Amino acid sequence: MPQPDIHLYTAATMNGYKPVIFLEEAGVPYDLTFIDFSKQEQKTPDYVKLNPNAKIPTIVDRSEDRAIFESGAILWHLAEKYGKFLSDDPVARSETLQWLFFQVGHVGPMMGQAMYFQRIAAPNGHEEPFSIKRYVDESRRLMEVLNTRLEGRDYIVGDYSIADMMIYPWARAYPWAHVSVEGLPHLNAWFDRIDARPAVQRALTIPKAQPQFWDETADAAAFVKENAARFASDVKGA
Repeated sequence: MPQPDIHLYTAATMNGYKPVIFLEEAGVPYDLTFIDFSKQEQKTPDYVKLNPNAKIPTIVDRSEDRAIFESGAILWHLAEKYGKFLSDDPVARSETLQWLFFQVGHVGPMMGQAMYFQRIAAPNGHEEPFSIKRYVDESRRLMEVLNTRLEGRDYIVGDYSIADMMIYPWARAYPWAHVSVEGLPHLNAWFDRIDARPAVQRALTIPKAQPQFWDETADAAAFVKENAARFASDVKGA
């Protein structure tokens, strides 16, 4: 049996789920290597040859004999390769690219720092109330930007697209970041629409389900401790 064109290297993180969502939605065959952060597999020489930044996700497109890293670049490549979830209209394509950059430049970094200071730094003895407030407040502002964008729209740009796939895993993880989405009806309706997609729910179990990210009622105590310990070396002075 021939190998699929796409080999995905990923982990159960907000960035890691993005290409899985595309591949599951598109019904594209792929194989997958789970990158275990606890073993520092993302820093092995063989992996760094594929992704010089030593992060996930990365794909290898066997049909082109090349690796592609950075989630936005991966989704753009997949959308163009398979002709799915990206409009042919130049204005819509431009808008899609703008919202991809909005995610990689704003939503990911701000939500990521809100999570870092609460979920990693604080449990490792570095409580930083100013930093926590700064990143939580900015993340809330970004949720308000999305809420405004979604007024009168079902999706970020026209039909369901890679813009939604890029933003959803980070924005939907608001419980993990302790960011309120109260009073944002258009954003919450968008969450409900994407939550209801079977391929998305399937993707969020690959390579591993992390309900603590999405569900405020999930039992997170053990995972919080495990997560903080896994990244303790990233905390200065730890």
